Amino acid sequence: MPVYWYCPWAWESQWTYSIPSDRGGMGCRVLRLIEPSPRLTVLFLCSLQMFSNSDEAVINKKLPKELLLRIFSFLDVVTLCRCAQVSRSWNVLALDGSNWQRIDLFDFQRDIEGRVVENISKRCGGFLRKLSLRGCLGVGDSALRTFSQNCRNIELLSLNGCTKITDSTCNSLSKFCPKLKHLDLASCTSITNLSLKALSEGCPLLEQLNISWCDQVTKDGVQALVRCCPGLKGLFLKGCIQLEDEALKHIGGHCPELVTLNLQTCSDGGGTLQITDEGLITICRGCHRLQSLCVSGCANITDAILHALGQNCPRLRILEVARCSQLTDVGFTTLARNCHELEKMDLEECVQITDGTLIQLSIHCPRLQVLSLSHCELITDDGIRHLGSGPCAHDRLEVIELDNCPLITDASLEHLKSCHSLDRIELYDCQQITRAGIKRLRTHLPNIKVHAYFAPVTPPPSVGGSRQRFCRCCILL
Repeated sequence: MPVYWYCPWAWESQWTYSIPSDRGGMGCRVLRLIEPSPRLTVLFLCSLQMFSNSDEAVINKKLPKELLLRIFSFLDVVTLCRCAQVSRSWNVLALDGSNWQRIDLFDFQRDIEGRVVENISKRCGGFLRKLSLRGCLGVGDSALRTFSQNCRNIELLSLNGCTKITDSTCNSLSKFCPKLKHLDLASCTSITNLSLKALSEGCPLLEQLNISWCDQVTKDGVQALVRCCPGLKGLFLKGCIQLEDEALKHIGGHCPELVTLNLQTCSDGGGTLQITDEGLITICRGCHRLQSLCVSGCANITDAILHALGQNCPRLRILEVARCSQLTDVGFTTLARNCHELEKMDLEECVQITDGTLIQLSIHCPRLQVLSLSHCELITDDGIRHLGSGPCAHDRLEVIELDNCPLITDASLEHLKSCHSLDRIELYDCQQITRAGIKRLRTHLPNIKVHAYFAPVTPPPSVGGSRQRFCRCCILL
């Protein structure tokens, strides 16, 4: 009678393998792959490995190598390393380069040295497609040169926080890795314009680049990059304090595919703001596919930006304009009436906006999920009432931040009761919000996370006797 092995770990349910029975061909064992589960994979393999005392266990004799490799391909780095210690045959299978196409060492071991990266590159070779070395402070240019030479098919590489690397690494990537599409160099502060020029020459397929906090980069590097990488879809330039409008004009003129742009805090240390309406309007006019824009901290931009976004970028989903204090209801009205796909808006410290902005968002933006209004001191209960009755309220709105909105009262919480998807609300320093109001909100939304702060009651002065040294809340100290 046949014996069936059902092992739920692979995606292709149609994959079925018949294995000759060891009972003289009287039956067969069928291994059917259903869906991924690395833990079950390991348990199953280990149980089969224990069927034999010899190194060449039953599973190794009966299953084709291709199937065993397919099974191992679902395991993470840690599990593969453990399997490599089971037997000689498993060591060969676990360390096969085809199983090492995607590696993320962030949750595994961040204190690795360069030689580990070199060994990985030799093992994986051309199989490796994605590698994350995020936070690996010990990895430098020498190791990444060896990596570039061995792993020429790399497509996604994260070097976020690898502070030892310099322009030399980008030169190596440019020379040996022409298929590179995603590169994260955030906080690699030694990176200069030379890196961007090298990448533009050797990595023309680049789609996403993160050089946040690489504060030596200027408009010259950006110009060289965008002219030779027309397929750029994501640029993260947060904290690049030497950028100015001229750099944005190059982006707007050469990046028609751009979807995401982050320019947060692009101002120099002296407070001279260099990103203005002029450069951002060029972005809006040249990048009609833009879906996410962050210009938080670029405090000299005006409503002209919101008008340009409304007229040119109808697909906009995320807008972050925190601390842009010159923006008003007029600009947000134009934006809301034209960008109906907005999902996330950070309007923190946009101090001039009033309930008028909330009314327009409630009418025209039915997909709104996250809205930050912290320090928008002109917002009142009436604006929240419109938001709570808008089309986004019942099924979409998930987060609303109202920190330091002094005119907000418990009435606003009443207006939000019908927001069934509301997951979190921020109410720090909302002086007119009470514990009772929060309690009533929770009766309707029991799973909501409410972040609020209520200062302790000041203890009354002591009557008679010597003055207490500590107040009541500190008496235990």
